[in-house]
Formats: sequence, structure tokens, C-alpha cells
Amino acid sequence: MKVRVRFSKSGKIRWTSHRDVARMWERAFRRTSLPLAYSEGFSPRPKVSFGLALSTGHESVAEYLDLELVPASELDVESLSGRLTAALPDGIEVTAVGRIDDRADSLQHEVTSCTYELVAAGATIDELREYVAQALAAPTIVLTRQRKGQDVTDDVRPAILSVDVLDEVEADDGRPCVSLVAELATQPRGLRPAELLAALSPTLDEVRVRRTNQWILRADGARHEPLGVVTELALADA
Repeated sequence: MKVRVRFSKSGKIRWTSHRDVARMWERAFRRTSLPLAYSEGFSPRPKVSFGLALSTGHESVAEYLDLELVPASELDVESLSGRLTAALPDGIEVTAVGRIDDRADSLQHEVTSCTYELVAAGATIDELREYVAQALAAPTIVLTRQRKGQDVTDDVRPAILSVDVLDEVEADDGRPCVSLVAELATQPRGLRPAELLAALSPTLDEVRVRRTNQWILRADGARHEPLGVVTELALADA
């Protein structure tokens, strides 16, 4: 049986790395005695696969992982949300659990884009609107960024699917900021929120980021979330 879990990551725990979050989940699985299926071989590992890594310092209400459970297990899937949340640290909360097709592809392969809420400093709302208009009208946007410790120059324009400037907000330190929402492609090469801001203007600084959705684009053009549930939350004040 294959199960997909959606969870949120917020508050101080957003500074925890992707690897450390994976360790927290491993402990939660042990505490709840989940009947996980294991790989074969000399060093068996639980069949758990995480979705797209979230940058350290970012919050999210749309993180996912897949679990494979032993076929003979009798498990009330609906009870898993509460059981797992109770076994996880504050700041990580399971918001949905559902069975998926055993033949479903990995999240890393299926997810084609993500939506982010951002708060940025370094421009007025009118300036940011102009930067966004210029970027969306540009045929190409060449950006040099690091990949595996090396500088790589790419045209990132195809990865910017949409950007909407929302409102003026204030950061915790009193700086004037602007909020925006953007959908960024994850394939064939993903674009990070910080890289989006760099593509818009070198004056922009990332203040706060929250991932709100991950999207799977089907062959018929329909777009779905990995569990088929759309989460809509208002942008919190920076």
C-alpha cells in the first residue's frame, strides 16, 4: 500500500535543513510503529521518498512524502494525520494523508511547478510592478547561478510561469516591503524564489518565503496538487 502525506513546516523549525527534517520523520515512524515496507539487500532501508526539497528558512503548507507499507498491514489511513503530528516536533503538522496508486511516479518526477508567497525588500510596489512587467515581457532572462558548486548560466524565463504583485507590507525589523505570489517551474530545471528576485532586479532582498502549492500538470492540460486538494491561505505579515 502506497500512502502520500502532506505536511506543513512553519515557525522556528523552518531553519531546519531538509536532511534533519527527514531524520525527524524517521523518529516519528518509529514512535508510531508504522508498518513500513523495507528495501532488500545488505542494508535495508524504509521505503520513504520525499518530494522537492524546501530551502532552509522557508515555510510551507504544501510539503509531501510517500510511504510504502507492508501489504498485509491493516491501517486506518484517516487516523494517520493525528498520530504522525503528535510524534513530530512543533512546527511540523500533517494536514492530509491519502492512498495513492501503487504505480504512481515519484514526487520528484511528477511535480512540474510550485507556487510561492514572497515578501521582498529593496523596491517600492510601483517599482516591483515595473520589474515584473519587464520580466514577463522579456523573451529571455539570462541568470548565472550555482549548481553543485559550479556557476551555470541559464535562460530562466521559461521557469517564470506567473508573478503577481500583491501589497505593501512591513518586515519584522520595520523595513517597507512588498508581497507577491509566483508560480515557478520545477522542470526541466527548477527556479528558486531567491533566483526569481535576482532575475527581477539585483536590488531585491528576500525577506520571507512560503510555499503554498505543488502542482502536477497532466497530459490533458489539467493541473492538480499531489493529493488533489487545493490549499489557499492569505499571505501572513512579514
